[in-house]
Amino acid sequence: MSTQWLDDEEMTAWLRLVGVVELLPGILDTQLRRDAGVTHYEYYVLAMLSEAPQRTLRMTALAQRTNATLPRLSHVVKRLEDRGLVDRFPCPEDARATNARLTAEGWKKIKATAPGHVGTVREHVIDVLTPEQISQLADIAGAILESIDPDADLSSVYRR
Repeated sequence: MSTQWLDDEEMTAWLRLVGVVELLPGILDTQLRRDAGVTHYEYYVLAMLSEAPQRTLRMTALAQRTNATLPRLSHVVKRLEDRGLVDRFPCPEDARATNARLTAEGWKKIKATAPGHVGTVREHVIDVLTPEQISQLADIAGAILESIDPDADLSSVYRR
């Protein structure tokens, strides 16, 4: 099988995407650590819980939504639990499972943190694009998500 190398335009697009994938997480993480004392991943866990019914999810569902292994998620949830932002308890429907719930303090934290996070997203992504580019970005990201997550295990979280 012969390799189909990237032409100049494809290489430019690819390298720019790599740059975004590499640089944007650090920008988001820096702002959240500075302004709210949470990592981007911790914020994401809190955000997923904030959007769930009763602000509660099974740990397995939360791991799926945040694309984490259960050990990594458990470690992060423990840190959030120690800070009073999340609590864990046995799942009433299945005692073998554990639920994570956003506490009242966690809800306050997410409400206080969201404006700064959205401001950073606007500054570095949304406001530098035209409305047409926003639509194109949604289509492009959707196509890539379909390719890298064909079973929509994670992509469903990103569909609005």
